[in-house]
Amino acid sequence: MKRFVAIIIFAVVAIAIGAQTAAAQEWSQPWARERIVKSPRHSEWVTIKHNGRSVETLVVYPESKDKRPVVLIIHEIFGLSDWAQELADEVAAAGYIAVAPDLLSGMAPNGGRTKDFPTGVTEAVSKLNPDQVTADLNAAADYGLKLPASNGKLYVAGFCWGGGQAFRFATNRPDLLAAFVFYGPPPATADLPRIKALVYGFYAGNDARIDATIPDTVAAMKAAGKTYEPVTYEGAGHGFMRAGEAPDASEASVKARDAAWARWKSLLAK
Repeated sequence: MKRFVAIIIFAVVAIAIGAQTAAAQEWSQPWARERIVKSPRHSEWVTIKHNGRSVETLVVYPESKDKRPVVLIIHEIFGLSDWAQELADEVAAAGYIAVAPDLLSGMAPNGGRTKDFPTGVTEAVSKLNPDQVTADLNAAADYGLKLPASNGKLYVAGFCWGGGQAFRFATNRPDLLAAFVFYGPPPATADLPRIKALVYGFYAGNDARIDATIPDTVAAMKAAGKTYEPVTYEGAGHGFMRAGEAPDASEASVKARDAAWARWKSLLAK
């Protein structure tokens, strides 16, 4: 009997420690995971292979009788987190095919992806090879456009680190219709003339590091004859799209997130 009790106590402690460890991970947002589980939309993980790489990618479909555009989702510096996956579901709920590649695929211990990093996700993302990122994004975009449910229109949205990558992707993808850059830095000025897509920026008022880049980007995009429309949400901090959904969200984050989401959906619907 004592041995049985000891086993039960050990199991409970192990579960508690495991839960605390998961909650402490940079990519873990239990509240977002709960929403994903409750979603009525069809989602699936696919392995997109190209140039010797296998990119694990989440695809979420809208409930629609018509073919719909593809929105490529580029995750934050926290990898393809629970929140990034939940955001993909929200994009599908708005009527779009969400394609969200885990750009850390194969980079975690034992060849895993974001969820397999015990620590160090942000460092791993920040050290990703730019050419590899572009190749992964192109492969994911190509996959999405070939889906039978796709109508052939392509958009990209990125957040934080992914926001910068979304802007950079616009310099490398001529069939892209629009890039939605959420609090990310611009690409090199010399690359801006290659952009064919419309670029829309979403920035936080309390984010001097990123906001300092906006004036020069406005001037450079204008000089290149490109569309760039930045909007700054006062009172919000960097990462407000995620922070505005969290259970402990500040009023400013919620307000910014709601306004930015409304604007984003309006622009997608054009």
